[in-house]
Amino acid sequence: MSAQEEDELKPTFAPGFKLGEDASPEELLQKDKGDESLERWKASLGLNAAAAGTSATGPKVTPLALVLTAPTLPPGKKIEMDLTNPSTVESYRKTPFNIKEGVEYSVTVKFKVNHGIVSGLRYIHVAKVKGVPVDRTEEMLGSYGVKPDGGAYEKTLPAEESPDGFIARNAGTYNVTSRIIDDDSNVYARTSLYLSDVFEFGLSTKSPQ
Repeated sequence: MSAQEEDELKPTFAPGFKLGEDASPEELLQKDKGDESLERWKASLGLNAAAAGTSATGPKVTPLALVLTAPTLPPGKKIEMDLTNPSTVESYRKTPFNIKEGVEYSVTVKFKVNHGIVSGLRYIHVAKVKGVPVDRTEEMLGSYGVKPDGGAYEKTLPAEESPDGFIARNAGTYNVTSRIIDDDSNVYARTSLYLSDVFEFGLSTKSPQ
């Protein structure tokens, strides 16, 4: 990935933003006991004794899937793209899915927190036509701890509309490069989404660098 592409996919921060204290879950769990607001905050992160005892090895976050829903799909139908298996992900690029132009669709990100607290997890994508950026989206997923039951989180992004009209149909292929990244600039997933002039899309994933 070029330096320009890296810059395009960097998270944005408010002026004066500073990263919080890098404390372990055990330290956070013991901090300011008795403060009701902080206890509610800890609970919202899933911070408890069981979560604090998880092994702090490997990446904090494992992206599991991107799920697409749209009204043009059959009732109850959704397209779920597995992000855990590189060969499966590569197959999406070879066999693209179809989505009609000018329809509203939603993307849900599924992920699992493996240990610790992940702060400011966000989804960023940049869409380009013939190498020229035409759209950039940055959506905050939030801050999370290990889920008490060890399960996955799901976050649905604001609905978007697929391109339509003469310009969209003659633009050729759209390339949407995206990543899942946190406040500490840890990259957990990087994907490329391809949109053709008939709005077929395929997904391929590269291992984070």
